[in-house]
Amino acid sequence: MTILETKELRKTYGTGDTQVHALDGVDFKVEEGEFVSIVGTSGSGKSTLLHMLGGLDRPSSGKVYVGGKDIFSLKEEELTIFRRRKIGFVFQSYNLVPVLNVYENIVLPIELDGDKPEKEYVQEIIKTLGLESKLNNLPSQLSGGQQQRVAIARALATKPAIILADEPTGNLDSKTSQDVLSLFKISSEKFSQTIVMITHNEEIAQLADRIIQIEDGKIKKRGE
Repeated sequence: MTILETKELRKTYGTGDTQVHALDGVDFKVEEGEFVSIVGTSGSGKSTLLHMLGGLDRPSSGKVYVGGKDIFSLKEEELTIFRRRKIGFVFQSYNLVPVLNVYENIVLPIELDGDKPEKEYVQEIIKTLGLESKLNNLPSQLSGGQQQRVAIARALATKPAIILADEPTGNLDSKTSQDVLSLFKISSEKFSQTIVMITHNEEIAQLADRIIQIEDGKIKKRGE
């Protein structure tokens, strides 16, 4: 089943001679449970694409479907709610709340939605990511790799339709990067989680099921 699809997605900045086509007619699909890497050099359009997929920025034209829903047909408030419930984000900068402990950070999006965490499911995520002994720690008491694990746990906890990861290992050393990426792979398989990861590192991208290459705002290779 197709969980994510773009159709003729375009994003243009500026006008006239200064016009830049950050995305230039992007079409691709991601199937439910796939782990996909989108690879491109700096300026290729990959981060712009991720922002469109997550509804963080609106395209100049084209469509993004998540679970069959055209996300840009939603009003701003509806889109915010949809994003919180259906899309998990993992960024390079972790984005943890410094005054909340690890467990509180993990369940925060669920509580913001007025729900209660599924304790067994959340505990399974915590165990899978090796965070059992860190639940009462504040983010400042964790290493970069541990903070990124918390960000992954937070993204998984809401059972989103898709997780979008933007250079998730950008602030980590190579050993920690490999560990974190292995956890993505495990999470994808264990929880049947769909993951789309943006990276400029082709070696890291190899851990995904499929690699999509983007260049000058266009898809150059969709992988197998």
